[in-house]
Amino acid sequence: MHTASPQGWLQYAIPAVIIAVVLFFRLRSMSRERPLKVERLWIVPALYLVIAGITFWNMPPHGMVWGYCGAALLAGAAIGWQRGKLMRIAVDPETHELSQKASPWAMLLLLGLIVIRSVARNADALGVPGVHVDVMMMTDVLIAFALGLLTATRVEMYLRARRLLAEARAA
Repeated sequence: MHTASPQGWLQYAIPAVIIAVVLFFRLRSMSRERPLKVERLWIVPALYLVIAGITFWNMPPHGMVWGYCGAALLAGAAIGWQRGKLMRIAVDPETHELSQKASPWAMLLLLGLIVIRSVARNADALGVPGVHVDVMMMTDVLIAFALGLLTATRVEMYLRARRLLAEARAA
């Protein structure tokens, strides 16, 4: 029978503790509203598009992986749209300034995706029978998924913020 070494447990415990601490502070800070600059919502998706483009240009996926990446992009966009809808957006009735307040559900959604990825990656590393994970394919798929998620989140927020601002100005 194989017993895990202490270093094996530390390999999982240290990242788990770091993630828990970051989530604790992030969830605590979510109760505060922050200014929402609609004109800056394009920046994160544009930067990530450049990163994804460079990555795919230097190490392009092969064969069916392109199809998986396309499906992941669409799945990421669908989840990103829902994540964007979870973000609270408010308009100050006097100044018409926009503010946003992140939803704890949006953060938990991202945490769930991280857990799913970790389980899939570690199933192969731990030698779970019948499970093999191609790390390069997983990386390509996750890059496409993240691009869809980040872009759709901000597109949904942009459209809703513009609508709320137009309604506030008309009132």
